[in-house]
Amino acid sequence: MDLGLSDRACLVTGSTSGIGLETARLLAAEGARVVVSGRDARRVEQARTDIDAELGVACDLSEADAPSNLVDKATAAVGPIEMLVNNVGAAYQIGFEETSDEQWDSMWQLNVMSYVRCIRAVLPGMKSAGRGSIVNVSSTAGKRPSTGMPNYSVTKAAVLSLSRLVADLYAKEGIRSNAVTPGPTATDAWLGEGGLADQQAAASMRTRLEVLEAVGAGRPLGRLAEPREIASVIAFLCSDRASYVTGSAWSADGGTVPIII
Repeated sequence: MDLGLSDRACLVTGSTSGIGLETARLLAAEGARVVVSGRDARRVEQARTDIDAELGVACDLSEADAPSNLVDKATAAVGPIEMLVNNVGAAYQIGFEETSDEQWDSMWQLNVMSYVRCIRAVLPGMKSAGRGSIVNVSSTAGKRPSTGMPNYSVTKAAVLSLSRLVADLYAKEGIRSNAVTPGPTATDAWLGEGGLADQQAAASMRTRLEVLEAVGAGRPLGRLAEPREIASVIAFLCSDRASYVTGSAWSADGGTVPIII
């Protein structure tokens, strides 16, 4: 199926691994001119080379000026951004009462404000063109909070509200805004050393394998998602095939959240 993405200028944040990398890979395979980004310069260059992206930019999007600088560099390389995928983010296990103000704030800056700032930076170009697509990666925790990840859950709920707000504000400008809510996915966030599986194992006296088996079994489909499965939903929402879709929060969670919204 032709998604109509050929030669479209696209920026994917947090795209050196996992869902972001697979999204950038799929968009590039569809002919989009893709810019990838991440904190680690070596991994950014590796991702750029791996998927033959137009540009890779190393930056910390939790810093206030970084999103606008990233968009400026991306625009210089591929032209005004037509598709923005906000994917960058962090997650970890922690108790509500143990979460410090600093941990709330740092999570907010990365998981929410980087999205706000990237959206602000691409809006002038999208408004001038009379079209654009924004996809924000939220989480099942944004629809049903995870008690073991309080600051993460609240930021991901904010992403859902932000997505709807932007959809309402800019629909008449031809700009679409949607969110995707993945469930547990086989990425470094879960599988990496010190990741969520290891953190849950340490907190529960279970083995890492037992944690992963339990998490998979907790989905109606009985397993974790593969990054490419989430990327496919994101690519569709970016594309002309989703030209009448805006203001939505698409669950891609194997049936995890048992509500129809």
